[in-house]
Amino acid sequence: METRRIQIFDTTLRDGEQTPGVCLAAAEKLEIAQALARLKVDVIEAGFPFASPGDFAAVREIAAQVKGPVIAALARANKEDIDLAAQALEGAKRRRIHTFIATSDIHLEHKLKMNRFQVLKRAEEAVRYARKFTDDVEFSAEDASRSDRDFLCQVYAAAIAAGATVINIPDTVGYSTPEEFGALIRYIREHVPNIDKAVISVHCHDDLGMAVANSLAAVAAGATQVECTVNGLGERAGNAALEELVMALHTRRDFYRVGTGVDTRQIYRTSKLVSTLTGIAVPPNKAVIGENAFAHESGIHQHGVLNHAGTYEIMSPETIGISRNSIVLGKHSGRHAFEQRLRQLGYELEEKAVTELFVRFKELADRKKIVFDRDIEALVANKASGQPEWYQLVYHHVVSGNQTLATASVRLAASGAVFEAAACGDGPVDATFKAIEKAVGFSIGLKDFQLKAVTAGEDALGEATVWVEREGRTFSGRGLSTDIIEASARAYVSAINKMLAACGCGASGQAAGGN
Repeated sequence: METRRIQIFDTTLRDGEQTPGVCLAAAEKLEIAQALARLKVDVIEAGFPFASPGDFAAVREIAAQVKGPVIAALARANKEDIDLAAQALEGAKRRRIHTFIATSDIHLEHKLKMNRFQVLKRAEEAVRYARKFTDDVEFSAEDASRSDRDFLCQVYAAAIAAGATVINIPDTVGYSTPEEFGALIRYIREHVPNIDKAVISVHCHDDLGMAVANSLAAVAAGATQVECTVNGLGERAGNAALEELVMALHTRRDFYRVGTGVDTRQIYRTSKLVSTLTGIAVPPNKAVIGENAFAHESGIHQHGVLNHAGTYEIMSPETIGISRNSIVLGKHSGRHAFEQRLRQLGYELEEKAVTELFVRFKELADRKKIVFDRDIEALVANKASGQPEWYQLVYHHVVSGNQTLATASVRLAASGAVFEAAACGDGPVDATFKAIEKAVGFSIGLKDFQLKAVTAGEDALGEATVWVEREGRTFSGRGLSTDIIEASARAYVSAINKMLAACGCGASGQAAGGN
């Protein structure tokens, strides 16, 4: 029986975007925020407005358009940050300013160059100032798990007295263990005199692989909000994974006796979307959402599952939104059947998006005998993002062999113009990438490249992901095709388009490569 409601605070768009190699466009952030709203998280931390004009604009757009969850913005404990956070959140029906300052001695000495009295005063002033803009203010003591406990309690008491409605206890560097972290929560509950006036939140990092375990220990000790990210994205080793936290609480209701408001059937689709837009693949053995999470290789396991799923499955695939429907679609399938399958897979798309997807479905069906659910999911994930596409791949041709120098020629369209080039390389993909680089007319730093099959079979869709670098920033692109060279080329072009959109360049070699 559930006795407490745990709030899920999602920080995929703030802490998750700080994952090395991740750079989301404003339209992509909005798409993820809308998916999080469908997932029914309680709070969406949309970004850190002071970080950049792009971050400010994205938070402002999400605040204006996304309904349901509280929209939060991060701000350091100073007026400039808080002012920008307040401005970015103006359009939100429900908004929260999340302000923070470090409290551990190592941070005070080496980062802030402040003493404890100064930090206490700054925290109090920041919360009081933030309350001028909203009644919902969250205060975080950065590096709480390595802070002196009595000083930590003193800071939290002052923050609550100044108007904080949520106090957050971060394990910023993932240093704590479940036993320690649970004890810290209990200590704070017992030694902060006005703790009953605030929600107790936790934010755990995964440096030692214990972020989810620490978060669950905190829940058991009395925390009522957990901060997490989809797929566990975040700084360094990442954050507590939303899907693992939510499903642990859902599956073990008998033990934790708590509930969340999350629609678990949206977990799989949200995970796929975040993976696609960030370019960060989900490992096959990842708990809950990995490809192998519901796979059974052992004969003993297969026998047990066939007799009764509960023998080896503690949760069903349907619970997180994975369908076991056996409907087969092909080139003779009509729009009605396609739309029905989209609905059965849980996708709620606008008419225009469905029309575009149906055209791509038909093109795919002409290449494949059978279109599987995973193919449809890949098409949805790879739909147009709405961001500018300076270049479009029109044509590619490759000649390659084990005793032949690989050569490739490509044709790109951009702003009514056509760019063509040919190049040689070490294999067909390398030759194609070099031809594309030659066609756009500027140097591109290829950082990483991945290729995988979406489904099994000779005619499986190939999914390529490419990461490119420019001026210290990394941009990812994704391509999809039954032709893996075409998928790779599309991914490369997509990454280039993201790079150009981020730097505000146009589709010309001179504009893009001039600095």
